[in-house]
Amino acid sequence: MKVSVPKTNQPRVIIIGGGFGGITLAQSLKKQAVQVVMFDKNNYHTFQPLLYQVATGGLEPDSIAFPIRQIFKKQDNFIFKMAEVESVDPECNILYTSLGEIEYDYLVIATGSRTNFFGMTQVQQHAVGMKNIPEALDLRSLILQSFERASNEQDLEIKSTLMKFVVVGGGPTGVETAGALAELKKFVLPNDYPELDMRQMEIHLIEGGDKLLGGMTEEASQNALKALEKLGVNVIFHTYVTNYDGTTVETNTNKAFDAGTVIWSAGIVGNVIEGLDKAILKGGGRVEVNRMNKVTGYDNIFAVGDVAHMATEAYPNGHPQVAPAAIQQGGLLGKNIGRILKGKELKPYIYYDKGSMATIGRNKAVVDWKNMHFKGFIAWMMWMFIHLLFLLGFRNKLVVFVNWIWSYFTYDKGTRLIIRPFKKLAPQQKEKVTA
Repeated sequence: MKVSVPKTNQPRVIIIGGGFGGITLAQSLKKQAVQVVMFDKNNYHTFQPLLYQVATGGLEPDSIAFPIRQIFKKQDNFIFKMAEVESVDPECNILYTSLGEIEYDYLVIATGSRTNFFGMTQVQQHAVGMKNIPEALDLRSLILQSFERASNEQDLEIKSTLMKFVVVGGGPTGVETAGALAELKKFVLPNDYPELDMRQMEIHLIEGGDKLLGGMTEEASQNALKALEKLGVNVIFHTYVTNYDGTTVETNTNKAFDAGTVIWSAGIVGNVIEGLDKAILKGGGRVEVNRMNKVTGYDNIFAVGDVAHMATEAYPNGHPQVAPAAIQQGGLLGKNIGRILKGKELKPYIYYDKGSMATIGRNKAVVDWKNMHFKGFIAWMMWMFIHLLFLLGFRNKLVVFVNWIWSYFTYDKGTRLIIRPFKKLAPQQKEKVTA
């Protein structure tokens, strides 16, 4: 069976993935004489930097998602197909999907990344990642379910475990999630659950290295650490999680933690499609590409964003897996495909570092921009402005802004809803069934 798309005499560019890189690439091909076909398993683009706010009740998922078809409603050469991509046959230029097969002239892999549990099956079974909206909603439900059950639990040991949280990974996602949990503990949960002693709620942030926010300056790392500790987060360095059975977190230091919820942000791995030569896979499961984002060993297959490994003198292990890198690569590749069609020489990609930032909570953030560092309220305002700027759609920008203003003045997060109960529960958290 073939995928239903209009026949065309123009070159067909297939883009796999509707993330930052894929969206930017498709937009940059608007005026090119090509047929653009995008495949994604979801019909929306997700603004991943704010997933943690969905998980902690600050935002609803539709605030950070935007329909892909709406993004391209005025782009005549664009076709969207909601489907799972299964494999590619590079020799025959055929992509196999859940809707059938389709031929391509140029293929772009913009599949992003997924949570890396480093082969620890039990950890994967019980911990919660946060790479997409369903996972963020699962985490929100798990957090709220834990407190609902703790408020009715008679066993003091189980009650205590339900109120303990471990965040694994001290990058931006881990730092922001730990900070958001700490603010829930300080401002929100005491009012929602007055029957619980919030002093029993513990938040541990475990980092394998010797600093938080490894990609940022030492000053940013230290300021983030001080802010988290001031909020009551227990930050632990030089420690790796080796197992989690749903109740106990084991580490390489033989120190164990009881925890009803483990949030995993310790690593990601590239989403690579089947059919490519395994020899081109580099560290973190990323596809090796040259400076023009062309996949090694293939003339008409490209990769952008998190899944692409472009080694340069400045970035021998590949570029940072962040939105600006994906956006820049997607934009340049669109122009380079135009150059290919015109027989012109391609331009190499040069990463422009626009800075790094992370928020720890109310009035607390750190920003590295060029050679300057900002912290506190100014950094927090900069963080909000940049995130609003990159959100798609005026409605989304407005809704997020209003939510932030409301939370700031009311000390409240208004989306603490268990829309769908989370099923991946630890044994001692299962509800008892009575006759």
